[in-house]
Amino acid sequence: MPHKFVVNGGARLQGAVTVSGSKNAALPMMAAALLAKGPTVLRNVPDLTDVHLMAEILETLGARVSLFPEPGVVVIDVVDENPTAAPYELVSEMRASFCVLGPLLARRGEARVSQPGGCTLGERPVDLHIKGIQAIGSEVIFERGDVIAKGRPTGGRVYLGGPMGPSVTGTANVLCAAVMASGMTVIDQAACEPEIANLVEMLNAMGARVRGGGTSRLVIQGVDELKPCDIAVIPDRIEAGTLMIASAITRGDVTLERCDPDVMLALFDKFHEMRVPFERLDASTLRVNCRRRARSADLTTLPYPGFPTDLQSPLMALLCVSEGYALVEEKIYPERFMHVPEYRRLGAEIRKQFNTCIVTGVDKLYGAPVAATDLRAGAGLILLGLAAEGQTEVLKIQHVDRGYDRLEHKLSALGASIQRVEFQPRRRAEDRRSQRAKAA
Repeated sequence: MPHKFVVNGGARLQGAVTVSGSKNAALPMMAAALLAKGPTVLRNVPDLTDVHLMAEILETLGARVSLFPEPGVVVIDVVDENPTAAPYELVSEMRASFCVLGPLLARRGEARVSQPGGCTLGERPVDLHIKGIQAIGSEVIFERGDVIAKGRPTGGRVYLGGPMGPSVTGTANVLCAAVMASGMTVIDQAACEPEIANLVEMLNAMGARVRGGGTSRLVIQGVDELKPCDIAVIPDRIEAGTLMIASAITRGDVTLERCDPDVMLALFDKFHEMRVPFERLDASTLRVNCRRRARSADLTTLPYPGFPTDLQSPLMALLCVSEGYALVEEKIYPERFMHVPEYRRLGAEIRKQFNTCIVTGVDKLYGAPVAATDLRAGAGLILLGLAAEGQTEVLKIQHVDRGYDRLEHKLSALGASIQRVEFQPRRRAEDRRSQRAKAA
């Protein structure tokens, strides 16, 4: 039976909360475990539905996966290196699963992975992945909806720039394919995200020779063999940012522990503009103590170190109740505004045109039934529910479970009124007609 969140607004969040490991780092690192036979141990892994799905995919590819024998620990033991095909029924559920292409090609000499297609954020093609794999000497063909890569990479020069900026998953795929190439690979316009730097750290711990993690140029000298490793996933900067915004939208006093302030400078800059007070207590602790209404500020999403697209929906929630108006421009995924009609249901004033929205702050929001349209939109709706008068019901929360580790528990511990409850969805019109036909 499906679940929904029931949020009663009005509570001021207070207390301390621990930030979970990064979803966007954990998934490609799980895929990279295929590069070595034997048990790889990942620590600080968040307990998410996407992590469970990636574990299923790895098990079809010859790995025994032990999920959370200890909190945050995932053990991936590669015992059979013969399988080379990732099944469509699993790959189609999660775009990040395409990241198994590079490790399979590097280690097993061949990979067959279904094309992931589009998603609620619009079309997100894998052409940069393919171009990169071909540039380092492997053959790529398309057959019946699958991408098939063959031949051990030899190395080469790769340019990964694209119209939406460098591809994070494309960088991860080409990087993993190149670490066992017979020669050197140079990737220009590589994604600079901290999650890629974490992957580089893992690969080097496995015996790879990669320089430039966290920069736009990666230099990879191929090696013949890699070994399993034991490594920690970095804190989730998107979860940390969401919790900081939760404190600001409720005018709360929240301390975030086990986070990485050094990778959140774009949000810090926006908080300065919006008059949201925060302080860095030490190398891994932040505090947001906000007692007044925020002031609106314009927002443009950009590749790292710019403002992350994954925080666009949550920050727009704060802009909805801020003083003044703001221009929000989405330059990574231009179609990432499907949440706007749901925000309006709660009383937000938003005008949308193409990849831009004008958000005018309102004095009050009012609870209503809404539905998450994607992962980050779901988080934004929860934030609006915390600020709204009355009760907000958030449906389709399976999206939220893909990227936030027990978010409702963390918010409840800070004083929020939020519950996960089962509910019986209303039958669709075609279901009712079918029932009437059977009765007749």
